[in-house]
Amino acid sequence: MSKAKKLSKKQQAVIEDLFASELDEQAVLSKHKVSRNLYNRWLADQRFAEQFNEHIARSYRQSQLIIARYAPLAAAKLVQLTESDSQETARKACLDIISMGSIGDRLAGTPLVPVEDSGSRGGLPDLSAEAASRLLTALADDG
Repeated sequence: MSKAKKLSKKQQAVIEDLFASELDEQAVLSKHKVSRNLYNRWLADQRFAEQFNEHIARSYRQSQLIIARYAPLAAAKLVQLTESDSQETARKACLDIISMGSIGDRLAGTPLVPVEDSGSRGGLPDLSAEAASRLLTALADDG
């Protein structure tokens, strides 16, 4: 199949089912009566591979959007857990809060959608190692 040609209806249906259905890869191929050899040839085809990779990228963007949407709620729940009567629960919540900063740093460095201020962490305050240490010490003293 040449680079300029569009995907066949069968190829489009296979890609759609791979990402939209609950079927695994082999079940999708069986459903569309596509042999493993043909599927492997499709994967080697540049246009098919591009469409396949675009679907993968779209799935990851959707996942990141869901995570970003619920991050403030998760952060608020973690802050509540820092006041738990269980020292272990409070300690783990503190550690999770600290690690949220490093996750934000990694995501801020690799935005999927270009942004002007890539250093922004969505309004989350920076938490230095010293501040994190003081927070953990204060929680330990409260226990």
